Amino acid sequence: MKVTEHIANAKKTVFSFEILPPLKGQNIKTLFSNIEPLMEFKPPFIDVTYHREEYVYRDKGNGLLEKRTTRKRPGTVGICAAIKNRFDVDTVPHIICGGFSKEETENALIDLDFLGIDSVLILRGDPIKSEAKFIPDPNGHAYAIDLLEQVVQMNKGRYVDEELKDATPTNFCMGVAGYPEKHFEAPSMKSDIKILKKKVEAGADYVVTQMFFDNQKFFDFVETCRKEGINVPIIPGLKPITSLKQMTALPRTFYLDLPDELVDQLEKCKTNEEVKEIGIEWCIQQSKELINFGTPCLHYYSMGKSDPIYRIAKNIF
Repeated sequence: MKVTEHIANAKKTVFSFEILPPLKGQNIKTLFSNIEPLMEFKPPFIDVTYHREEYVYRDKGNGLLEKRTTRKRPGTVGICAAIKNRFDVDTVPHIICGGFSKEETENALIDLDFLGIDSVLILRGDPIKSEAKFIPDPNGHAYAIDLLEQVVQMNKGRYVDEELKDATPTNFCMGVAGYPEKHFEAPSMKSDIKILKKKVEAGADYVVTQMFFDNQKFFDFVETCRKEGINVPIIPGLKPITSLKQMTALPRTFYLDLPDELVDQLEKCKTNEEVKEIGIEWCIQQSKELINFGTPCLHYYSMGKSDPIYRIAKNIF
């Protein structure tokens, strides 16, 4: 069932979360053990992220450098199939521009369609660490809206191979990203909303936001979207702060602000455990307020650790 169908059929706010596939060579049992406790709250769907491989250059000792791939994660197709088989829950794979040609993207979407996976989250993706800015595959897409358009065309039975006749249309529900605090590359919030509106007009069915810690920024974002005619479901993305390091790492990595009240509480902490307790409680209060606002779904970024999300869900769902 599609994400939008789950939301439309729900009688209360839906619980969902995002998982990070294991690194190449790791056991999938660790992933399953993190998903297992959260199934108590009956998530109708689970997002499966995709992160591009990273590269290092190693000196071969003869004046030449060898390019080696590091931190490679398996593709989302296999992970989605494994989760669907193990837990009988819908999965939403993240489809990104970076590192893929149009044909490779098409093949992945065909595999997902064969598996009965009918929702995808479409993203440009981040540049890899060795790139100063995002560099698309020579035969791929530079922007998420272009990738979105490819999926729209497949839903119409139009594939990259134009010689295909009477090709079977896919039927994907398409999610895109939204930024309550603006995408870091956008010159202004107004321009960022314009881009989001173009994605919805092109066929996006719902929006999932970047994480935020100030609900008012989400409320303002939703209000602006509605005024601009963006009327698809907008799902807030949430994450509890769980370590002292995240106080500076999250704002730097995701280009967001922490509310002064939260920072004041965190600065009094001396251990990660103290931070974790405050982070969980803050996220619980965020969640309650968002439910009262009428949010159709709360989406949690687990970052591979289910315990904080379990404790939040236990208080909310």
